Amino acid sequence: MILHISILFSNLVNSVKSKGLLSTLAFSEKRKELLFLLENDSKTLSEIRDHFNVSSPEISPRVKEMLTADLISKNDKKYHITPMGKAILDHYRPLLDILETIEKNQTFWKEHYVSDIPPNLLKDLAKLKNCDLVSDAVENIYESHKVFEENVSKSSYIKGLSCIFIPTYPDFFVSLAENNVPTSLILTENVFYKVAAEHREKLQFFLDSPKSELYVINDLKLAFVVTDHFFSLSLFYANGTYDPRNDLVGYDEGSIAWGEEIFEYYRRRSRRIASI
Repeated sequence: MILHISILFSNLVNSVKSKGLLSTLAFSEKRKELLFLLENDSKTLSEIRDHFNVSSPEISPRVKEMLTADLISKNDKKYHITPMGKAILDHYRPLLDILETIEKNQTFWKEHYVSDIPPNLLKDLAKLKNCDLVSDAVENIYESHKVFEENVSKSSYIKGLSCIFIPTYPDFFVSLAENNVPTSLILTENVFYKVAAEHREKLQFFLDSPKSELYVINDLKLAFVVTDHFFSLSLFYANGTYDPRNDLVGYDEGSIAWGEEIFEYYRRRSRRIASI
């Protein structure tokens, strides 16, 4: 589904392969990078040549093409980005960012069910461009959950949504409540009823903690956790089975902000559980 963005861009580029501003940028890495290079500072031809580590005959035709397209201009032996070039760059960068995000982990996005990711956050997927895929071998499918627990131990608060039941989680979240770690959890209906039936006392202890919050939502096909330290996303395969081996993990500001947004989106659509 997300892969359609890349296909759409490819088809768009092919449709203007012989002419137009899009082809001026899309079919030359040097033309594209030249626009980025001049975004904040003007450069001489010598400085441009040194930046790309090429000779003048190699870079001069690209510069001329950009001048002809009115994306850059020349004044006092220096090249500048034009207002038109800046306007195009403002819209071109987000497209490049989301394509880079998808292509970096293309198999992950292609093979998994993404329809439960809110549309506004799919549009903002470029915030996850610094995320990396953490994969476990078949014989160690719960290794990623150890990584999860290690990362959570470094965090000052925890927010997350779980659509699966992990046997170690009830004790783990009780320990968070015992240590007064602010924790907000959203459980799907099936997971909540299983925890309530099999770990009633532990669940009530968690609910009684002044810094714990529990919400319940209809079944979803995704799981995630976000803290002040990291963000981790797990998805179902397109065939409807949960993937316990592959998590998308990020530690940067953009990933954490995206995680906060998706948590708030689903928290607003959940019901608060105060006691059982």
